[in-house]
Amino acid sequence: MARPRKPLLSTDRIVAAARTLVDAEGLAAVSTRRLAAELGVSGPSLYNHFRTKDQILEAVADSVSAQVDLSMFEDGRDWRTALHDWAVSYRAALRDHPNIVPVLARGPGRRPAGLRLADAVFGAMVAAGWPAAQATSIGAVMRYFVMGSALSSFAGGFVDDETAYDPADYPHLGQAHLLAEQQEKIDERAFETGLSALLEGLASQYAGLRE
Repeated sequence: MARPRKPLLSTDRIVAAARTLVDAEGLAAVSTRRLAAELGVSGPSLYNHFRTKDQILEAVADSVSAQVDLSMFEDGRDWRTALHDWAVSYRAALRDHPNIVPVLARGPGRRPAGLRLADAVFGAMVAAGWPAAQATSIGAVMRYFVMGSALSSFAGGFVDDETAYDPADYPHLGQAHLLAEQQEKIDERAFETGLSALLEGLASQYAGLRE
């Protein structure tokens, strides 16, 4: 029998299958046995590429980090615009893959794409004139903000039952049952409101560096 033109298994195929599984069913759904079944291979063959489930999840996390656009730090945009555009791209990647956020929240560790992301933000801030310590803090606070916005939905946390929020108990939540149906719009507006406020505060600090 002739050999197949393409190998049955590759690192990229494993990561793609694991990412699809995480997106659909969450982190707990990933196992070497389940992945092997999804890929139509034997379980032990996965160990030629990954030794543990954690290594697979780390690779999935890094594949999501690789989706974040970093071009804004290289094309001449000012630091504030670059941070805004990067945060929007970062959130979009996490919004598309929310179940992997807990793994990403551990930090980049040794993940190449995650490290490139951190390096790009820090380098751009230092190049813009921020002291290294403050550049580090900016990278951290932006990461906290973006990841927090991707972990859950404020609007989605309310049920669409108008009887759920008795005005006798919650006098200011009379319209809260309407939030869920406007979830995407409300969450997007909240993200932009918070991002604008955060960048405005940083701009004020930056101006102080120049005085």
